Amino acid sequence: MSFNPYLFFSGNCAEAFAFYSEVFGVEAQVMRMGDVPPGEDTPPDVSPDTVMHASIEVGGSFLMGSDDPTGDGGPKSGFSVAYTAPSPAAVAPIFEALSEGGQVTMPPGPTFFSPAFGMLTDRFGVAWMVDSYPEDGAADS
Repeated sequence: MSFNPYLFFSGNCAEAFAFYSEVFGVEAQVMRMGDVPPGEDTPPDVSPDTVMHASIEVGGSFLMGSDDPTGDGGPKSGFSVAYTAPSPAAVAPIFEALSEGGQVTMPPGPTFFSPAFGMLTDRFGVAWMVDSYPEDGAADS
């Protein structure tokens, strides 16, 4: 079993998952309302370009999302997507890519719990915490 975040976007889910696909070097899977087979129920007055489900897989976990046709485009709050990089050296490039066009809350640096930890909000309004285990790979949990 695992926990997998599911994010809601206000019309820019496809753009966000194309971005996450580039950042993490994986292929995004995107299903749009226009992909729904004929005869299946769909919400009325929703564009066929609206994303009904998108996902990327990284290390056996999924980041998923969709466009929320009722969304107001406001900021996302009350959560952060946490990503643990495979090494302290791998934190910087992921952090830098995610922060492009966004806002850095805490630049990556050593903490008492991680040799590299940083926080940011990406250009889509999604809060992120990026860290790594110590070089020896041992988690202190």
